[in-house]
Amino acid sequence: MEGKILKALGDPKRFLLLQLMSDRSYCVRALAQKSCLSESAVSQHLKILREAGLVYGIKKGYYTHYSLDKTALEAVILELERIRDAKRKPCDGPFYGCPESEYLKCKSYVPPEKRGKEKTDLC
Repeated sequence: MEGKILKALGDPKRFLLLQLMSDRSYCVRALAQKSCLSESAVSQHLKILREAGLVYGIKKGYYTHYSLDKTALEAVILELERIRDAKRKPCDGPFYGCPESEYLKCKSYVPPEKRGKEKTDLC
């Protein structure tokens, strides 16, 4: 999943705009009125949402009406579900997937001779 999509979804105001567009299209002025944002703020948020591929605009006369791209949103949902449902794999090898030099610097590293004898702070 691209960083642009996550950035776009991460802002509460942009998320609100997506919620508003979930059932119909709106022009910038209508979105501004419904979201209590200025028209220029809505335009800036829509630019980020368009660049992320989450909304698209259709020109209707003087105004552009913006809609949620449900196909793009479905792709995001499927990717998040794939991450959620991924099966955890056991660590492989003596250094649990880390290079030995990094593993030995890790705060959670406990030498074999001390394992089970004392608790360590993992953070």
